[in-house]
Amino acid sequence: MRVLRSLIAVCIVLFLSGCWDNRDINHRVLPVVMGVTMKENEYLIYLQIPVPSGNTTKTKIVTGAGKTINHAVDKISANLEDHVDLLHVKVILVDTKYAQKGLDDIIADFMRGRDVSTKTLIAICDDDMDHFFTSATQSMEPKGTALYDFFEKNAGWNPQIALTRVWEVYRSIHSYTRDVAIPVIRSGKTTVVQHIGAAVVKNGKMVAQINPDETLLFNAFNGESTQGKIEVSNHASVLIISNSITNKSLMVNSMPILKSNLKLKVVILETKGNPTTETIKQELEDVVKQRFDQMFAKLQKSGADILGTGQYFRSELSRAELKNWRTKYYSELKLELQVDAIIENTGFLNMK
Repeated sequence: MRVLRSLIAVCIVLFLSGCWDNRDINHRVLPVVMGVTMKENEYLIYLQIPVPSGNTTKTKIVTGAGKTINHAVDKISANLEDHVDLLHVKVILVDTKYAQKGLDDIIADFMRGRDVSTKTLIAICDDDMDHFFTSATQSMEPKGTALYDFFEKNAGWNPQIALTRVWEVYRSIHSYTRDVAIPVIRSGKTTVVQHIGAAVVKNGKMVAQINPDETLLFNAFNGESTQGKIEVSNHASVLIISNSITNKSLMVNSMPILKSNLKLKVVILETKGNPTTETIKQELEDVVKQRFDQMFAKLQKSGADILGTGQYFRSELSRAELKNWRTKYYSELKLELQVDAIIENTGFLNMK
């Protein structure tokens, strides 16, 4: 009996030993934003940490440098009274110069280490990182979470803002046919954040940039809702209430052709003069078509397929051929976009 009790006690100790490194939440620091840049061949890390203060939440910014991101975070943690836990980071900011050199290393580290959630949003800061965090922290009081709320669909997000996560960047680096667009922001003059478009990222490197209106079309092409966006033409402004897209791919004489149909349901908000419904409809279709063609020409020139058009040719091309999609087929791709605007409501206007 004594031997049995001893065995049971040993088993209990073995099971309990798996929790030796757990820390109480009261002894953990939970950053919501991480900034990453390079300085003098070292990673310089910024962590935005919420600090409860009465009925509000303030923030503090802590920084650290190291040969790797984990090295820098460990140095920050060593100087704090609590352990730094990155699992709750919601947004990762990298500066433009670092994005142009390539995100491969940090994305691979995040995917390998799992210290940061693969669902964490990633953005590019077109600003000095010190200035951005100093300005943002001053502007965010007293709430302290404005930067995260900027990308939150239930808060400040708008349909002309790209949303890209760590795992999507990792997938694009290892994909033959799909690249990504990463939102580009800077500190605002009268607002916390100023959105200036999206970075076109090919194989982990920033190779071009599109503006917010073009980012809206990027989102629409990829099936994201553009509801709430106001479009202005010569004679009217309309509100998009829903959108949908269909795509048909075919190969003609070894040339890839993609026929796309974008449907926009809109509501008329304002008019100039007395335009007809057909005039407003035609103007909107022309504006969107022209903007899309300009954006696609820019993307083809950069060689980055952020629209994922190569995905639609998986049944026409073999895997070996898809491997050469960017270099052989993408530059020859003919994308025929048809835009259909459907005016759902003219409000209180009596129009013919």
